[in-house]
Amino acid sequence: QVQLQESGPSLLKPSQTLSLTCTVSGGTLTTNDYAWSWLRQSPGKGLERMGSITYDGRTLYNPSLESRTSISRDTSKNQFTLQLSSVTPEDTAVYYCARGFGGWSYDYWGQGTQVTVSK
Repeated sequence: QVQLQESGPSLLKPSQTLSLTCTVSGGTLTTNDYAWSWLRQSPGKGLERMGSITYDGRTLYNPSLESRTSISRDTSKNQFTLQLSSVTPEDTAVYYCARGFGGWSYDYWGQGTQVTVSK
């Protein structure tokens, strides 16, 4: 059973950089054909894909967020990390990590972590 757990700050001020880590257990980041992904859901909005890092280390980003987003991984710790720079209150959301496959499908999810950006 694959399990994912997000960790990171819950409150940031505008212009700061958000850094979240997803720790994976029961699976490895290098297993063929999976993409380890970050998504978020803001109040009143749908689920937004932010980006992924594939099993072979390639990164894919949502074009609307690409200039502010970086995803990396530490295979020795079985963790992958999201960094989102220059946050604004519009970045307030529940952030999820998930295991993706076959394009835009996800089979395992973290429980989500609330991030609030406020002065």
